[in-house]
Amino acid sequence: MNDQPSAASAPGFDRVNAWIFDLDNTLYPASCDLFTQISQRMGEFIAGHFGITVDEARVLQKRFFRDHGTTLRGLMVEHDIDPVPFLEYVHAIDLTPVDPSPTLDRALEKLPGRKVIYTNGSVRHAENVLGRLGVAHRFDAIFDVVAADYVPKPDPRPYATMVGKLAIDPRRACMVEDIARNLVPAHAMGMTTVWVRSELDWARPAPGSLGGGVGTGQHIDHVVDDLVAWLADLGR
Repeated sequence: MNDQPSAASAPGFDRVNAWIFDLDNTLYPASCDLFTQISQRMGEFIAGHFGITVDEARVLQKRFFRDHGTTLRGLMVEHDIDPVPFLEYVHAIDLTPVDPSPTLDRALEKLPGRKVIYTNGSVRHAENVLGRLGVAHRFDAIFDVVAADYVPKPDPRPYATMVGKLAIDPRRACMVEDIARNLVPAHAMGMTTVWVRSELDWARPAPGSLGGGVGTGQHIDHVVDDLVAWLADLGR
């Protein structure tokens, strides 16, 4: 059951002319579980780089994520790792769990305004996933972790870089994410925010985050369980 009114019937979306979507676990269902593959390859990379066991690497990986927002950021800040080989290795995954989605394609086609991907991953990974979904042609731009100077969400600095580089008016933008805390800077900029509900503890919102609106101190305006169905409703 949604905690918020249906976004399709809620006010404010008629002013949106830019739609900013997260990629992983947002445009495709979290049940595809691509992150398990990515996480495993992160551990392998760390183990190989430092000459430690996979179990020891997993401990480091979790600490980097906790302390720096992403494993890559931790590796760069604490160990000056070259990010390019890391990104190439961890994103060399099997995408067959992601099914092509003609329904998503049709929903995006009917959604008025520009569509942008904003991801903590790489452009290449985003292109591979969008190609698998069959929706790459619906997006005008991909703003990735490289364009963000390797500073991950939810640091507010790359959000400002993104809207400046892509000439987006935040007051006329909507951001869709599965990790609730990544919507905090978007809401602060005046964007309408949509959380795609996740059962993962680290992706869920803190108490009091729901029921937003600029000036309320609550950064999630709408909650959806099925992104494709919601977009289809919105398009109608």
